[in-house]
Amino acid sequence: MTSTHRGGAGLTVDWPSLLVDEWTATRDTLHMWTQIVGKVRLVQAPMTAHWWQVPLYVTPRGLSTSAIPHGGRLFDLEFDFVDHQLQIRSSNGGERQVALEPKPVATFHHEVMTALAELDLEVPIFGRPVEVERAIPFADDVEHASYDPDHAQRFWGQLVAAHRVISRFRSRFLGKVSPVHFFWGAMDLACTRFSGRTAPPHPGGAPNCGDWVMVEAYSHELSSCGFWPGGSEEGTFYSYAYPEPPGYAEHPVSPEAAAYDANLGEFVLPYTAVRTSDDPDETLLDFLQTTYQAAAENGRWNRGDLEIQAPHDSPSAAGRKAPS
Repeated sequence: MTSTHRGGAGLTVDWPSLLVDEWTATRDTLHMWTQIVGKVRLVQAPMTAHWWQVPLYVTPRGLSTSAIPHGGRLFDLEFDFVDHQLQIRSSNGGERQVALEPKPVATFHHEVMTALAELDLEVPIFGRPVEVERAIPFADDVEHASYDPDHAQRFWGQLVAAHRVISRFRSRFLGKVSPVHFFWGAMDLACTRFSGRTAPPHPGGAPNCGDWVMVEAYSHELSSCGFWPGGSEEGTFYSYAYPEPPGYAEHPVSPEAAAYDANLGEFVLPYTAVRTSDDPDETLLDFLQTTYQAAAENGRWNRGDLEIQAPHDSPSAAGRKAPS
């Protein structure tokens, strides 16, 4: 016999609309909350190349750390944007919830640390945010205190849509490729393909973040894409290469709304242009593919050994190499 539990209202549209200006306060608070949770995973998870042990992952209810080791146990933390709770669960059966509601970062930080301690999962984290200009210590941050549940849920809906399409794009690559994951430092969903060659040391420069962090992240030649909840009316899809090869910025890409931003050193595509197109999924796939080609063709990647020819993303196409 099975039982079901109906939580709050879930997603109702595939590509939700969310104006950045309308939810900036909630976004900035949620950014700090995800940093607190992400730092818990950072402390406990074994180091993986390019910091792949620290991101969060899109789930059917929100964003999760996935399983984290703690002695002989596992635990996880999940932002549940359906019931608006931070769920904390231990493999010994213990669990706690922290309400997602308007409250200062300082209060959220205290509640999360207390909940972990009650579960005998004490995790001392570095108490300041990274990759932001004003790094207010979490325990002192009473400035960021907003949470609109509808805005948070629609942002998660944007991530769900982006995750679905970027996962299809990821599946076309045989080479080294990251998961589709949410980096809480910059608050973006990302996926990165690698050529297999090493890269020159990254110059760093991210605010309140050691240059050595970026050196590790960008140790190998790559093409990265993702979604960030800023930069345009409803957020922005992006794609960049490191190191950027000659001719990259001038390479033709599509759709028409896509463009190279010289200040960012990235190709960008407004979320609105995707959402309002006749076929949002194919529009985004077009952007991801053509901007990747800008990196691979100008960087002379060995595409024949790295790509899968799967024009319809069909399982039967797996293993067939695309021509270079």
